Order: sequence, then C-alpha cells, then structure tokens
Amino acid sequence: MVLPARVSGVFLLLLLLCACSSVPVNAPVGSRVAEPQTQPQPASTGGSAVAQKPGYYSVRRGDTLYSIAWQNGLNFRQLAEMNAIRPPYTIYVGQSLSLVPADDVPPKPSQDPVHEAAAPPPPRPVPAAVAKSGAIPSFGQKAQTGPTGTNTPPPVPEPTRAAEAAAEPVLPSVVSRWVWPVKGPLLRGYTPNANGKKGIDIGGKAGQPIVSAADGKVVYAGSGLVGYGRLIIIKHNDSLLSAYGHNSRLLVAEGDYVKAGQVIAEMGSSGTSSTRLYFEIRQDGKPVNPLRYLPRG
Repeated sequence: MVLPARVSGVFLLLLLLCACSSVPVNAPVGSRVAEPQTQPQPASTGGSAVAQKPGYYSVRRGDTLYSIAWQNGLNFRQLAEMNAIRPPYTIYVGQSLSLVPADDVPPKPSQDPVHEAAAPPPPRPVPAAVAKSGAIPSFGQKAQTGPTGTNTPPPVPEPTRAAEAAAEPVLPSVVSRWVWPVKGPLLRGYTPNANGKKGIDIGGKAGQPIVSAADGKVVYAGSGLVGYGRLIIIKHNDSLLSAYGHNSRLLVAEGDYVKAGQVIAEMGSSGTSSTRLYFEIRQDGKPVNPLRYLPRG
C-alpha cells in the first residue's frame, strides 16, 4: 500500500526522533564554568594566627623592633644583636627573629649538624633598587614587606658609620628629670611578682591629657600589643623605656622627639574595662618600679 506523501513524512520524522533518543547528547563545550581549585593560603601576617616557633618570633605587619622586644622582655639592642640587625633596625613582615641567644637555641635537625653550624652565613647582596637610590630606611620603622610583595625579608645593605650615626639619635646616658604622666589616683601599684603586666595604673577622666614622663623619642605608637590598647613607648636612653597604655587618642607618632611634660595622648579605656593610664618603666628590657623614678607626691 502506498502511503500519502504527508503521512510518510510524519512516519519518517518519528523514526528519526526515536533513533536520536537512544544516543547520548553532549552539552556544548564551555556551557558550564568549572569552579577553580583553590590552593590553601598561608596564614596572614597581620594577626595572631601566625604560627610562632618556640624561641622565635615571626614579624607581623605593624611590629617594630622595640615592640617585639617589649612584649618578650628583651632590650631592643639585645634583640638586634641576637639577630644581626644593625641601625636603623629595619625588620620585614614574615621575618623570623630569634628570642634567645644562639647558644640557647636548639640546633635545627640535619644530617651533619656540626658541619651546618660551622658553615659561614651567606653574603647579603644589596638590592638593586636600594643600591640605585642610596636610600636608608628610617630609624626603627615598622615591619616592611619585601619589594616583590612577598613576606620573605629581602637582603639589607650594610649601612655606613655615618648613616648609623645619623639614624641613631643621641640621647643622654642619664635621665635628669622625670614627671608624672598624669594627675590622678594610684589604682594599682607595682607588683614585681605579678603575672603579666608589672606597671602601675593611674586613674583619671576620659580625654585627660597624658604627658611624657621624660625627654626621649617615640619608638612605638599603635595598638598591636594585646592588652595595652592604644600604646606609646618612649625611648629615653639605651637602657630606659617608658610605656603609656589604654589611651583614647595618640597625639604623637613614631620618630617624634618629646620633652618631659609634653602632651602625647589622651586618657581612655582602650584594651581595658575602665578609664585609666597604664604606665610602665623598663630598664634593659625588664620592668622596674616607676615610683623609683617619679617625683614624690
């Protein structure tokens, strides 16, 4: 029987559809964007999540040699000498600093520890950018990120004696005048055997001016040290530092020279539960009784 042309066309179309349904159909290439495989990222150097090896400190953004020495009970010169850091005491984000003398650091595991210990340190070439510009970093500046954007400390040029003399301010060997940093009641006295901070707390009103207790240079101004709030550290000479914590506002910056009695901050409650000034004096990296230095009354 001969089918009409119209019916035969419909019949052929049905046969084609049945045949196609049995063959898998591939989606067009690029129809779905693949999710990128993320690689594990290293811990950020800007927070407390950075893993610290025993006996070492990994430099974070905002650190200075003085702040690291302060929170680890060291004199800044002692810390610099242990890590072969010379003035102007430039450090870099991610740099690993030893916190104990070399004789006290356990040797790193190796197949030949004696040979490894005897090997001289590799030479430190001068970066091309630094050599071309001749620039010397500012005194005691905060941790820097390497020029390649990584956290690996780049080689540092050895400064000349003239550069060291210019970078290191001349401060008196003996502090001739001390003043109270603020007028207010003594809330907590010096307790040498206390755990944690060993300074004194002085009461007052929010916004009350805080002054420098002696002439010196601001070597830290920030809020990177846990438990101190907005903190200022002033260097008075090679052995004496004073600290002013829990401020509401800082009125000086790192590198500023200040005189005894000069306003440096405003009292507040940053890092604590009530308005107060935390004041501490350290000699050679160790807390001492501030009342030995401050005038009576």
